[in-house]
Amino acid sequence: MLNIADTLHRWCREERPFALATVVDVTGSAPLPIGTSVAVDEDGNAIGSISGGCVEGAVYELCRQVLQGQGAPQRARFGYSDDDAFAVGLTCGGELDVLVQRVDPAARPHLGAALAEAVEGRPAAVAQVVDGPEGLLGVTLCVLGDSWIADSTLGDRPTGRAMADRATAQLRTGRTARLALGGDADTCPETLSVLVHAAATRPRMLIFGAIDFAAALAQAGRFLGYHVTVCDARPVFATKARFPHADEVVVDWPHRYLAQTAVDARTAVCVLTHDAKFDIPLLQLALDLPVGYVGAMGSRRTHEERLLRLREVGVTQEQLARLRSPIGLDLGARTPEETAISITAEIIAHAGRGSGLPLVRVSGPIHRVSGAVPDTAWHGAGMVSGTC
Repeated sequence: MLNIADTLHRWCREERPFALATVVDVTGSAPLPIGTSVAVDEDGNAIGSISGGCVEGAVYELCRQVLQGQGAPQRARFGYSDDDAFAVGLTCGGELDVLVQRVDPAARPHLGAALAEAVEGRPAAVAQVVDGPEGLLGVTLCVLGDSWIADSTLGDRPTGRAMADRATAQLRTGRTARLALGGDADTCPETLSVLVHAAATRPRMLIFGAIDFAAALAQAGRFLGYHVTVCDARPVFATKARFPHADEVVVDWPHRYLAQTAVDARTAVCVLTHDAKFDIPLLQLALDLPVGYVGAMGSRRTHEERLLRLREVGVTQEQLARLRSPIGLDLGARTPEETAISITAEIIAHAGRGSGLPLVRVSGPIHRVSGAVPDTAWHGAGMVSGTC
């Protein structure tokens, strides 16, 4: 539902009832991940997409039926039709399991509060029961800060506390996921499947080196949803005017700034200075932090010299194995804009454990479950950036 959080927040604020159709399971190749939603209000207004167009009409009609009938939540499964590729189904070959339920915002004020947090970029989680006892199907629970609020259906059941604990833990990862829960008489007697919609703060992209390549990368990173910081020790170059797409521009020594700023497993560190006095202390620190990606720009000669210097200051081989250098995928990029695409492509592939190869050369589903290992092993072909 977070894909349409803005509109849902407005509908909740207006106490406008709506039907919510959410992808709760995906089999094979499907265009959009679990947690993606479509919503339809009482006037027939529709927002969102769950299939890129293949099954939207059928989902819309199902939403209208649920909304008008004010009945219990319904499940529907959409897949590829062998007999008629133009029938309702996913021509990409996958299958979607969809839960459709009526939402009355007046009866669920906690949902509007969670959506408000998500719209403002603050962390919040919505746990939605997508499989389990009939009386709990569609029940929602929201985690806001250190507290949680649930539908009255849960009452004081231990199930609510179990859901809240799992949703809180999932929120820390920043990823929406479906979780199995229950079966324990003391903590959660009901056996449930819960979809946790996690609205985390934006992941960070830290770009070190106030150069033209950094400006293009800042724009690409912002487009991908990162909170982008450009840092350089030289105030004449590190200015907001030169980096209008960055969320913040910092004048500081790179390693000093990195040591005092918050990072997590989603953070991408991009070192574009290719200057040893900046690079070595910065990379020494970055490779020792729990960040998701560390890449450094430079020619292959610069890369070899950099490795030698890093070993001299005690960086281990295991740590060096994390370094993506030369930074980026081999796209034949030359301009700053092309190089930014090369770098962000590698960041996406690394985060999603993709091969970085053309899809025509990779077997298996195109849309893999997040974290699944591709059929073809990672090929870290580096792009030669810079000439020094």
